[in-house]
Amino acid sequence: MNPESATTQELHEDDVSAIDELRKRYQELREELSRVIVGQDKVVEQLAICLFAQGHSLLMGVPGLAKTMLVRRLAETMSLSFSRIQFTPDLMPMDITGTDILQETHEGRREFEFVKGPVFANIVLADEINRAPSKTQAAMLEAMQEHRVTVVGRPYELTPPFFVLATQNPVEQEGTYPLPEAQLDRFMFLITVDYPSRSEEIEIARTTTGASLPQLGEIMDAETVLRFQSLVRRVPVPQHIYEYAVDLVRRTRPNVDESPDWLKPLVAWGAGPRAVQYLILGAKSHAALHGSYMARLDDVLAVAEPVLTHRILTNFNAESEGIRSNDVIRRLVEELNAEVSGKTRES
Repeated sequence: MNPESATTQELHEDDVSAIDELRKRYQELREELSRVIVGQDKVVEQLAICLFAQGHSLLMGVPGLAKTMLVRRLAETMSLSFSRIQFTPDLMPMDITGTDILQETHEGRREFEFVKGPVFANIVLADEINRAPSKTQAAMLEAMQEHRVTVVGRPYELTPPFFVLATQNPVEQEGTYPLPEAQLDRFMFLITVDYPSRSEEIEIARTTTGASLPQLGEIMDAETVLRFQSLVRRVPVPQHIYEYAVDLVRRTRPNVDESPDWLKPLVAWGAGPRAVQYLILGAKSHAALHGSYMARLDDVLAVAEPVLTHRILTNFNAESEGIRSNDVIRRLVEELNAEVSGKTRES
């Protein structure tokens, strides 16, 4: 019996059929979104991976690339509540979380009643999150990490599933409050939204300048999303995949022995243990979405860049040479894959 079949047997029979169902629903989701979103297949896949892995995403892209429409339509196909928060320098924490309002009761008494803010939704789009001051960002951070908010000392739980998509404009940085590394680390993925191709841009012009866009069908609901999120956690992972994820992350740190010599003068700070967790969770989610009954090396490689890009801080030496964190990740992956292949041939 090969190791793959042995690992597959660890899944319950119901989980095997559930993975088949998830793969089918995911394909239907992509087809439905393609009716209104032209291109951006990779972005859609990464959003789905992150959603079913119970993570949050940071979308980076210039204005006008349909980021808001994509997120809104994603919520529509899953019958999830959607809320958009436009972050501005004068945005206060209570504008996100909600606040106590003095109301008059039927008996004529006045009492404080909590009015929920826009964060109380299944999918929250935090538009240009780096334009709000740190105190407001911290309120959003608590919601992302704890799935609750605290108002006047009282906690309020958020209804699952809860998925935050924050956007940043990579061009205009004046008047912004850059997210600190500790807060960036809370995002599972950094998803880059690029310009469409020429043919895609022609199709965008054709489909968006005529009649109104079609209403999308409901592919799944909140209960189904929660069931699939639980399923992703149960996807088996072989021991060598855990080891690969740890080895890759450790090599991003310039102050450890495993780090290659070429990296040390280019990187100021590497990825922490949370990156390992998200590599594994992302691999599990990617595997399940594509109908695989266990996580493989290809699944880890599919999520390596969105997991690690915002967790590797390059220094001035790298910037002067035009080296970005993506370039560092690709070289690390190439070298580690070569080592793994060499060990496999030797054994």
